Amino acid sequence: MNDYPAEARRIIAAARSGGWVLEPEAKRLFGLAGFDLPRFALARTAEEALRFAGEIGYPVAAKVISPRILHKSDAGGVAVGIPAAGGLEEAFRRFRKLDGFAGMLVEEMVSGVELILGAKIDVQFGPMVLLGMGGTGVEIYQDIALRMAPLAERDAAAMIAALRARRLLDGYRGAEAVNREKLIATILAFSAVAMDLEGLIASIDINPLICSARRCVVADARIILGEYA
Repeated sequence: MNDYPAEARRIIAAARSGGWVLEPEAKRLFGLAGFDLPRFALARTAEEALRFAGEIGYPVAAKVISPRILHKSDAGGVAVGIPAAGGLEEAFRRFRKLDGFAGMLVEEMVSGVELILGAKIDVQFGPMVLLGMGGTGVEIYQDIALRMAPLAERDAAAMIAALRARRLLDGYRGAEAVNREKLIATILAFSAVAMDLEGLIASIDINPLICSARRCVVADARIILGEYA
């Protein structure tokens, strides 16, 4: 945690020429800030991908890493629930053909309710924090709550209560309830990161943030700089 402020700024500075922070570095920034991350590795070769997947066990998720692909799902650069080595090799071959391929991120599968945490930096008011139902359907759901940072615990609780689909967090139809304490702590930590990076970034988001009875995990992260927002 002590390395977080200076290292976060180094990560942002290193990404300045590209306009946004690639996922492995964005996740590293969140990890330094104390967030819960899935086990993941950046593989440059199929052999590296297979080795790491063998260490953590299948099924795994795989995502393309490319400085030219901001929206990985739209580009066909995401594969989830890969059950065995053959599927991972096939995903690597497919990703390698995508524009600007720089490697494949391989990570453990995490289950739970998918949320989005985001912040845009308003030039007048500072970071505006968003909480909503997440995943690839976030634009369809339009189920969000907004507050100005910095947030207090009561603000985080109010944002959760404002979601129309909040019953999913309470264990809908026999599912385990999301750990509300961990979710609130994650929202507050995210608000703090947005405040820390104000002036350095245009927007930052975690989508999805996957929450269960035990964890709230940063499954994907994106940090946009300047005019690229």
